[in-house]
Amino acid sequence: MRVMGVDPGLTRCGLSVIESGQGRKVIALDVDVVRTPADEQLHRRLLIISDTVEHWMDTHRPDVIAIERVFANHNANTAMGTAQAGGVIALAAAKRDIDVHFHTPSEVKAAVTGNGRADKAQVTEMVTRILALQAKPTPADAADALALAICHCWRAPMIARMAAAEAMAAEARRKYQAKLKAARA
Repeated sequence: MRVMGVDPGLTRCGLSVIESGQGRKVIALDVDVVRTPADEQLHRRLLIISDTVEHWMDTHRPDVIAIERVFANHNANTAMGTAQAGGVIALAAAKRDIDVHFHTPSEVKAAVTGNGRADKAQVTEMVTRILALQAKPTPADAADALALAICHCWRAPMIARMAAAEAMAAEARRKYQAKLKAARA
């Protein structure tokens, strides 16, 4: 499975692509950070992010996009910008019929470090080890994008099993309700 991990942001947007192998084996294919000028108009910054992300999607052909879920931030403007960047990315994926999954920061940290409250340095260190990189990815947005992709690769089998179980439960519920309706008639 090829996963594009995205750490959304208006000033810096981390992008990565990794390929999962057997078990927990993952290989980094590409990583970068899109930067937009803080003094640029919002719609132009979003366009820069959109154009770059679309190029990555068309070049790398990911099977799925893993995006960091926006959480309540101390700075409302930062949270809004992050959400807007994430929305542009999700839209680009939808146009290409690529599934999108959102993961919380604590979920990603727990997946790669074993600790949902790990700091940036711990995440970067574990990403470097897991992917057997020669150097630590910088800035932190690059490491976070890789961590998101790793998290999704490792969680994808569980996500698929949960979706299958939910579908089975919905089908069983539908059959049961049909049986009740037939018994009343």
